[in-house]
Amino acid sequence: MARLLPENSHVSADAGGVTLDLGLSQPVPYRLFSLADPERIVIDFREVAFGDWPQTVDWPAAIRSADAGPARMAGWSRLVLSLAQPLQPQTVEMTTDPLTGQARVSLRLVPVSAAGFAATVATPPEAQAPQAILQGDGRLPDDGRVVVVIDPGHGGVDPGAVRGAHTEADLVLTFSRELRDALRRTGLVDVVLTREADVFVPLPARVTTARAVAADLFISVHADALAEGRARGATVYTLSDTASDAAAAALAEQHDRADLLQGIDLHGADDVVAGVLMDLARIDTAPRSTAFAAALVESIGAADLRLHRRPMGEAGFTVLRAADIPSVLLEIGFISDEADLRNILDPAWRVAMQGAIIAAIMDWAEADAARMALVRQ
Repeated sequence: MARLLPENSHVSADAGGVTLDLGLSQPVPYRLFSLADPERIVIDFREVAFGDWPQTVDWPAAIRSADAGPARMAGWSRLVLSLAQPLQPQTVEMTTDPLTGQARVSLRLVPVSAAGFAATVATPPEAQAPQAILQGDGRLPDDGRVVVVIDPGHGGVDPGAVRGAHTEADLVLTFSRELRDALRRTGLVDVVLTREADVFVPLPARVTTARAVAADLFISVHADALAEGRARGATVYTLSDTASDAAAAALAEQHDRADLLQGIDLHGADDVVAGVLMDLARIDTAPRSTAFAAALVESIGAADLRLHRRPMGEAGFTVLRAADIPSVLLEIGFISDEADLRNILDPAWRVAMQGAIIAAIMDWAEADAARMALVRQ
C-alpha cells in the first residue's frame, strides 16, 4: 500500500481557486469524480494510507472539510473534499520522480456555477455494475474476488540458484511481494503468499497452504540458473502427464490422505482408489492449468517481454502436484543469463511483468468461469 507523505503534501488557495498536491510513496492508479447533495470532490486510489494528514491541514475557505479512509469497493482508498462553494477540477495529473520512485498528484480546482458543478456530477463507482469474476467452479465468491496463491520458490536454507550476490530465493520473494501488492490493488483478487520472508517451506506445505485458503489458482515463481546460453526468457510449466502418474502414486502414500483432495477424505483408502480419485480430479484441473499457462504466455508476449524460445513446457515439479487446483510454475527469467538478471533487478521491468501476469489472471478467470458454466450445463 502506498503512503501519503505529509512533508510532500500541500494545499494552497488564491483568487483563481485551490491547488492540492499529494505526495505519495509510490505511484498508484487513481480516479476523480464529483458528487452532489452535498457538493463534494472525491479522489479514489489503489490504495493509499493517509494517516491523520487530512485532520492536520489548514484547509482554505472553499473546502469545508476533508475525510480519508477505505472506499466502498475493496482495494481502494478514498479522499473526500466537502466543498463550501461549487468547484470543479481544472487539471489533475500524477508525476513520478525517476530517482526516488515517489509520486505526486496535483489537482487544481476552480470556481463554477451551481449548474456548472451539477453537470460534472458522476455516479460513484460502487453504485455501478461491478465486474463479476467467478471461481473455477462457477460460484461467485462472497466478496467477488478470485483467490490466488503466489509461491516464491526456495527460501531459508535453500537459496535456489545463486549468481554473485544474488540468490533466486531473494529475487523471487521481492517479485512475489510486489505482485501480491499489485494484485490486491485491483480489488478483484485475494492473494496469499506461501512465504513472506527468507524462510524454508517444504514443498508439500506450499500446496497445503493453497488448499487451506481454497485457492482458485496457484503460481510458483522461480528464476533458475542453467548453463550459460542455454536458457533465457520467461517460461511457464505445467505438470507433465508422466509426472502426473508418479505424483499421484507418491501422494497416495502420504500419511495424511485427508489433505490430498479438498473435501474428500482418502484416509484408509488404498493406493489404487486414491490414484483414481486424483486422476479424475486432474481430468478437470489439467486443461484449466494449461489454459492459464497459455494465457500467461500470450500476455507476456503482448507486453513485449522476452519469452523463452519454447515458452510452455511440462515437467514433474512436486509443487504442481495438487490435483484440485489449477497450477503453473513461472520462470520469470534465468539468472544465469546476464540480460535476464538485469531485467529481474530492474523495478520498471518487474512492474511490466507483474502487469502481464495480472492481465493473464483476469483473462483466465473470465474464460474459466464461462467454461465451467458450460460444463455444468
